[in-house]
Amino acid sequence: MLQRLYSVAMNAFVETIRQPIYGVILLGTTILLILNVSLAAFTLEDDDKLLLDLGLSTLLLSGLFVAAFSAAGILSREIENKTVLTVISKPISRPVFIVGKFFGLLAALSVAYYLLFLVFVLATRHGVMENTSDPWDLPVLMLGFGSVFAALVTSAFCNYFYRRHFATTALAILAPLLTLSVILTSFFDEHWDPIPFASNMVGGQVILAAYLVFLAVIVTAAVALAASTRFGQLGTLVICIGVLGLGIISDYALGQHEDNSQLAWIAYRLVPNIGPFWVIDGLHAGTEQTTVNPEYLLYTTGYAVLLTTAIISLAVAAFQKREVG
Repeated sequence: MLQRLYSVAMNAFVETIRQPIYGVILLGTTILLILNVSLAAFTLEDDDKLLLDLGLSTLLLSGLFVAAFSAAGILSREIENKTVLTVISKPISRPVFIVGKFFGLLAALSVAYYLLFLVFVLATRHGVMENTSDPWDLPVLMLGFGSVFAALVTSAFCNYFYRRHFATTALAILAPLLTLSVILTSFFDEHWDPIPFASNMVGGQVILAAYLVFLAVIVTAAVALAASTRFGQLGTLVICIGVLGLGIISDYALGQHEDNSQLAWIAYRLVPNIGPFWVIDGLHAGTEQTTVNPEYLLYTTGYAVLLTTAIISLAVAAFQKREVG
């Protein structure tokens, strides 16, 4: 069974990263993360705080779109085209098929989120240029853009001369290059002068906040896969947006009314609560009570695992009775 699960997951992973929309979302999110550096300058207070808010929000929304479009591409489209019959007609059970698809989608999401997180780190390292006289961060620009340019050129070369798939090759080259760029940037300031390692990079609390956002993306991916068992691409996207939107405001819109309304009580327990995964507002407070401690990290991770397991179980149940022939 593990071999079958691995085969389905690997196939879903390759399918996902080869979808054109996957690369388009990655490119669009990268551009937005770069533009956030300029957009965050239009505040009257701390621009860097807004840059963090914009960056993490961009990562969350990009995860939403990658999950929704990719899940529809690897599941609902297969059901509509009846190509899923070639898989489940073999000795592969429907639960194994759904779980394998989820793990493949999760792997593709992890790659996308990791690359975009590195871009987010470089963008926050560059910081907001409040005045035209502020210097450009040369290590960020040269190493960051250099990594992307080198990956694209090398991938185009391999695609043209060796028939290698462009997107797959680009991701395989970009991941180590961008990682190396972030590491090297951590040793220099904006003028290439040596500094203590990572002294002007994002702190550990921001990294933990980004990890919690990734947990929210995982939950959204589970919702997308569950929706794809019954709906097409548009329906899946609408459901994901609705669940994520309601989940973010769950405590405010439903939690405070659960004692007075039976409907609010039911909805508060049915809608996944995304609030625990969004902690950047608390980190801005700068108090000990609003820091992400190991206990909170453990609880939220467990909550995400249980929530994802429940949603995937619903996806398995929904797919069990789905006509695919």
